[in-house]
Amino acid sequence: MYMGYAQSLAWLEQLVKEVDARPALAAGRVVPFVIPSFPVLPAAADLVALSPVVLGAQDCGWADGPWTGEVAPSMLAELGVGLVEIGHAERRRWFDETDAMIARKVGAAVESGLTPLLCVGEDEPAGPDAAAQIVLDQISAAVSGDWSLAARLVMAYEPVWAIGAPEPASADYVSTVVGALRAALGQHGLAALPVIYGGSAKPGLLPQLSGVSGLFLGRFAHDAANFGRVLDEALALPNQAAQPGDR
Repeated sequence: MYMGYAQSLAWLEQLVKEVDARPALAAGRVVPFVIPSFPVLPAAADLVALSPVVLGAQDCGWADGPWTGEVAPSMLAELGVGLVEIGHAERRRWFDETDAMIARKVGAAVESGLTPLLCVGEDEPAGPDAAAQIVLDQISAAVSGDWSLAARLVMAYEPVWAIGAPEPASADYVSTVVGALRAALGQHGLAALPVIYGGSAKPGLLPQLSGVSGLFLGRFAHDAANFGRVLDEALALPNQAAQPGDR
């Protein structure tokens, strides 16, 4: 909620221009996405309709019906949303979202045809294996132990201690944790699950990472040109899909 309604639309227009200036994105190897605030979604859907940008939502409810103030995944799907962020650290902390609530949202999102972008990450810096185990436990809780459901997710690895920090977690730390996580996911046949990094992510980081599918940008993409720079970095990566995104 850094931007108001009009400012959000003006920013989205700039973002689409950055995408349109890169026709190589049409091939689909790099998938840009954007996740604006709820009131912006209908207008945002129109703005990105003719571009490769996937539209996302910042949260969802777990059902339609008598849930005052919530937004049902089925309504998001009607609006053209394809991706929904679930379980961000801020919602876990400030809105007391539990593992059970997150699991219900994940299930409802998948049932409505949306791809859950599940936010996971350790509270404090830890050894790679310990951090990977924390993340694996969060994933297991979000799918209630159903690893076939986990195959429908995109993971946003955001160490809580790096969110809002002046700098992201080091490239070595992120790459090592994600490598350990992929090894653990491999035991469930999910070693290739998309895992993007967030937590003060910015231009210049992606080329330093190994085994990471893309970036989840926050405040560093308030300047749309920075989003464009990350797109260029993603397009330059050899033989791997990358997913730069912003919310």
